[in-house]
Amino acid sequence: MRKELEIAIKAAIAGGEEILQVYNSEEFHVEIKNDSSPLTIADTKANSKIMEFLAPTAIKIISEENRQIAYTHRKNWDACWIVDPLDGTKEFIKKNGEFTVNIALIKNGAPFLGVIYVPATGVLYYADVEKAKAYKTSITNIENFNSAINNSEVIRPGAGGKNLRVVGSKSHMNDDTLNYIKSLKEFHSKTVEIVPVGSSLKFCLVAEGLADVYPRFAPTMEWDTAAGHAICNAVGLNVVDKETGKEMRYNRENLLNNSFLVSAIG
Repeated sequence: MRKELEIAIKAAIAGGEEILQVYNSEEFHVEIKNDSSPLTIADTKANSKIMEFLAPTAIKIISEENRQIAYTHRKNWDACWIVDPLDGTKEFIKKNGEFTVNIALIKNGAPFLGVIYVPATGVLYYADVEKAKAYKTSITNIENFNSAINNSEVIRPGAGGKNLRVVGSKSHMNDDTLNYIKSLKEFHSKTVEIVPVGSSLKFCLVAEGLADVYPRFAPTMEWDTAAGHAICNAVGLNVVDKETGKEMRYNRENLLNNSFLVSAIG
């Protein structure tokens, strides 16, 4: 395992521990940020803990909860971490367990390594794009790191079943997404089944063959997608920018993503 991937996994687990301390408390305060998205103390505590692991690598960092760095400084970076310390804050607030810690290493605008950790269940996804390998395991603390990694399972997209499974957000199913699903029903003979799930888990479901298509027509930021993108790329799936028709890129001037599509069907 690359040292950077080991660091990212341990950072995600440590961040997840911070999140669970808040999640399991009786109550927590919710703030609303300028973009109308929610923020809890779990977001900030997880971010601080993750920074403790990533900062010593000397690789530049883009995180949702850090002060954003101007593109004039970022444009010459050949590598950077992209972090969402708590993806799915709405799911966190609902206490449905479908929130994640996302950490990706980007090189020359493309995903290189990716980690998605689900604190509520201890499920961990991680991937090395260059080696074309993605894995799933279960871990609840860093002390069990070696055992968990040794017991990892390789994941890959499915061959397709009797239904066409479309993964959708529990919090962002808008009209464009519904229209896309309608078009699938018109042009495919299979019955279209909606698989609702929160956060970056949508990428993971397609990557491990539990869903076939992930269309996203609601706003996302680079930290929402980078880790999931890495996991999908590692299993041979593309994350296609719907405006450019090409693979989505990272560390752009505008960190807001265009609509995109992940598909395991031809």
